[in-house]
Amino acid sequence: MAQKEERLPNRDDLAESLNEFFTSVSEMIKSDLLGSSNQLELLERMNLRVAEEYKGFGDVASGMRVFVEQLKSKSGGFDEYINQIEKIEHQVTEFEAVISMLDKHVSMLESKVLSVCQNTP
Repeated sequence: MAQKEERLPNRDDLAESLNEFFTSVSEMIKSDLLGSSNQLELLERMNLRVAEEYKGFGDVASGMRVFVEQLKSKSGGFDEYINQIEKIEHQVTEFEAVISMLDKHVSMLESKVLSVCQNTP
């Protein structure tokens, strides 16, 4: 019987050691899972924050699209004026050429008149 009594405390020590081991492993796994859970919560919050920020970018892009469409419609009204300005510019270029020719002709006439005036006594 003495041997049985000696075995029982060893058995209790082993059971207690195993119980502590499993409790420690269980606590380690819980801590690891809690850390993973915390990381996932953080990631979720970050994703929500980024989604809010990108939503704001989407709103800005929509506003810019509307603004560009308004500018296009307004610039379409200027096409008629641009055509008129181009016609006027072409006419001014032709007019400058005519003035240049007239200036040369007047200079030539002036020199002939001066020449005639100098030759007459």
